[in-house]
Amino acid sequence: MSKRHLTRRGFLRQAIATTSAGIALPSVVRSSALGKAGDVAASERITLGMIGTGGHGRDVNLRSFLSHRDAQVIAVCDVDPTQSQIARQMVAKQYGNQDCAVYRDFREVLARSDIDAVMISTPDHWHVPIAIAAARAGKDVECEKPTLTIEEGRRLVETMKRYHRVFQWSTEDRSVDVYHRMCELVRNGRIGKVHTIKVGLPSGPAEAGDPTPMPVPEGFDYDMWLGPAPWAPYTKGRCHWNFRWIFDYSGGMLTDWGAHLLDGAQWGNDTEQTGPVAVEGQGVFWRDGLYNTAKDFHLEYTYAKGVKLIVDSGTPSLRFEGSEGWIGNHGWRAKLQAEPASILGSVIGANETHLTTCRQGEQRNFLDCVKSRQECYFPPEIGHRCFTIAHLGNVAMLLGKKLQWDPQAERFTNSEEANRMLGRAGRSPWSAVCS
Repeated sequence: MSKRHLTRRGFLRQAIATTSAGIALPSVVRSSALGKAGDVAASERITLGMIGTGGHGRDVNLRSFLSHRDAQVIAVCDVDPTQSQIARQMVAKQYGNQDCAVYRDFREVLARSDIDAVMISTPDHWHVPIAIAAARAGKDVECEKPTLTIEEGRRLVETMKRYHRVFQWSTEDRSVDVYHRMCELVRNGRIGKVHTIKVGLPSGPAEAGDPTPMPVPEGFDYDMWLGPAPWAPYTKGRCHWNFRWIFDYSGGMLTDWGAHLLDGAQWGNDTEQTGPVAVEGQGVFWRDGLYNTAKDFHLEYTYAKGVKLIVDSGTPSLRFEGSEGWIGNHGWRAKLQAEPASILGSVIGANETHLTTCRQGEQRNFLDCVKSRQECYFPPEIGHRCFTIAHLGNVAMLLGKKLQWDPQAERFTNSEEANRMLGRAGRSPWSAVCS
């Protein structure tokens, strides 16, 4: 696990501290489930099932929901019983009882009529299939980012509309003051006309990974972990955090961290509902071993209005450059810098653009929207457009050529080979889950 990853996750665990209660839509929870959180009536709780309870699923997502008095976690699910039992104990400690159910199969969670919503914290290749199944089962959904392909992202957007579900892509950056402030200043013209956006993302794996097959750990449902992904022999380096380095399950740091900082680029550029029209770049890949996503990369995107988006591996950063100055930071959540410096003290007027945020984070925003039935701050379409930028970059690097993209049709206009990489066939029987 990378040092940057540890730093970011540690920061998040500390950032969950402040939350507030609200008024919820009716849902049914047994009186015995009230436990230590009994100051909010059972009929005014949003009941939750946690699907995927690894490190981030527990330490950030579960911990955050447990801190909200109008939420009640009544089920946890993971293909690794070690992970789910840790999560169950967290729930038991919070509520002072042993009522939380434990499952290995997410379908058992979705089958429960007493669960209002689910939090999906699985590896990337399971995000969309489970989210679509949850919507069809009548659940509202918060789901970790990103998607695995562009085509499945579009299917998710359409599914959430069809079933009228509240959906939140789980990212905290829209609640982080430095990013919200940066994007508001840019959107209100404080640096003039934007011409260049620069995004820095962490580099990929420092080693190629050992593909040597190993015995599956006792109790670990590895076939379910693979799910719709192609069959492959078990090895420790394939699962948990390291899945990010393998295209069958993810897209490397470009999709992982890109889901945060590329969203900032879209937010500040006022292009949340669309995307660039061209992409080109180069990536450095391991030639042998288990891992096949780019470890280093340089990408250049062009928007229809001429704005350039430049993405490099290195240090997490976001910077907007315009005709009258620049604003940005170097390091995740780092202090804002600008030229001229006076930009930083600029006041956003009452009649100017004010971007939606929720200071208490994505879980609080999700709970509020489940009650109000309003759109969350990182809804399906906006997240899909953000992740598409990352996927476009991976396709361009793998093919090694400049690609032209139609963001309305969501097709490449100069490469059928690239268009064949917009989606993937799922392994039976899971392919039917997200069709």
